[in-house]
Amino acid sequence: MKTQINQVINSVIVTESLAKSVLTSEGLLHILSSIDLIIKSGESIAIVGESGSGKSTLISLLAGLDKSSSGAIFLNGKSITMMDEDSRAELRNQLIGFVFQSFQLLPGLTALENVMLPLELRGDKTAKAAATALLHRVGLAQRLTHAPKQLSGGEQQRVALARAFVTRPAILFADEPTGNLDSKTGANIIELLFELNQENQTTLILVTHDHALAARCQRTIRLEAGCLV
Repeated sequence: MKTQINQVINSVIVTESLAKSVLTSEGLLHILSSIDLIIKSGESIAIVGESGSGKSTLISLLAGLDKSSSGAIFLNGKSITMMDEDSRAELRNQLIGFVFQSFQLLPGLTALENVMLPLELRGDKTAKAAATALLHRVGLAQRLTHAPKQLSGGEQQRVALARAFVTRPAILFADEPTGNLDSKTGANIIELLFELNQENQTTLILVTHDHALAARCQRTIRLEAGCLV
């Protein structure tokens, strides 16, 4: 028991017998089963596996965006499985950045406004300056006032990356961050991810089919049919 308590305290993410099932017209579908993970602060982790193996569901659970069917998740020693949605949202705002495969930029906001938003939700008076600096950092100094529909896929991904990093999160999740990009743009995004990871000592957790991206990570976790292998 003492060892388990120390693991929770000394790790940024711990899961115990984590499972997710959903009821379908054909019965109960088990998406994840008995996932036990320990992830240390500052680690870079690649989560790999075939489509449908449960990768995106796993990081949604770890980030508190979805609720598990059973098991436990601890973020920085706090059990998020015992929290209500408001408490999980507050913890996400404090600890987590997320880069979605579909970018999920708000279409009515400019690139600058999209990146400012997480800081504004915190009441941070430096939101504009911080967002501007980070957009310059990712090579979008000339795109600050552009709406998402005016940006290429690679530019939208860089805005999403800037938005995820602007709060200097302790943990960054990225779901197929190069999946919609050409090889050159994808390579640039990979470099940005790891540069920002090293600068901020952020724990980096990536879902990817990209072998080059997985190889850059310190550790690879493979899922098959919802189970760790």
